[in-house]
Amino acid sequence: MSTKLIHNPESSALSGINGTSKLIVILGPTASGKSSLAVKLAKEFNGEIISADSRQIYKEMNIGTAKITKKEMDGIPHYLIDIVKPNQDFTLAQYKKKTIRIIKDIQRRRKLPFLVGGTGLYIQSIVDNLEIPQVKPNRKLREKLEKKNTSDLFKQLKKLDPDIIKIVDGSNKRRIIRALEVCLLTKKPFSKQRKKGQSLFDILQIGLEVEKDELEKRIEKRAEQMIREGLVEEVKKLLKNYNPDLPCFSGIGYQEIILYFKGELSLEKAKELISLHTRQYARRQMTWFRRDKRIHWVRRHSEAKGLIKGFLNNF
Repeated sequence: MSTKLIHNPESSALSGINGTSKLIVILGPTASGKSSLAVKLAKEFNGEIISADSRQIYKEMNIGTAKITKKEMDGIPHYLIDIVKPNQDFTLAQYKKKTIRIIKDIQRRRKLPFLVGGTGLYIQSIVDNLEIPQVKPNRKLREKLEKKNTSDLFKQLKKLDPDIIKIVDGSNKRRIIRALEVCLLTKKPFSKQRKKGQSLFDILQIGLEVEKDELEKRIEKRAEQMIREGLVEEVKKLLKNYNPDLPCFSGIGYQEIILYFKGELSLEKAKELISLHTRQYARRQMTWFRRDKRIHWVRRHSEAKGLIKGFLNNF
């Protein structure tokens, strides 16, 4: 991927920072427009983008993850997209390690790193330099846990770790299984093993806020667009090569289409559920992000641009 230097006046703010450790985070709920805002800001501030999306890491899964296209990237380098196959494990610890290395490389080249996405845990691992349990995935244990439903798994996890509700979404089966895996293998609560460390970077977090009605319209439009662009065909092709019980298929869009293939849903009902589940997910994202009072919420590009200008000039 090209890393050609983009010259423009806004990038001059970086030149005065010796050994800059500045990092911009652009976050917000799904369908809020984070990606397009980040590309525009990266062009203005000589930046490069690291994805903070736990679904877009997967190769071959493009439509259901609303993955940014080459055209939408508009020449801005993007990292940590399409890095693992759907049947490969990828832990939070791996994400953190790779992301830190990329951020430091971007900074070393006198460019501005933008961490962009809606996966709160990915973002927090960098912002708070989380100390993550170094527990390797246990395939046999995971296969056993996968057979249980999400509700039962979460009940089991809460018994082992009552504080888990503060950090793990009760509807995210993938995260629940990982937390259970750590608890069972280490014999210690997952929440007690993930502590905040000393900050690695000078960070500005910008949250993109959208009116509720507008966000719901965008989500409904996205669900329709996914079906129109070939989500059914994408899932059909994936299922020829991968087990439908893999964690990657637990994501919104894939689970509903798999139920359609099983004859449990009509395609229209699957589309309605994709929209409903995405709205519910967006609400959970906002609940997570609202807990962090360091986030500066904006609704327009000009507001984000002003915040970044002030941040870069404050050295």
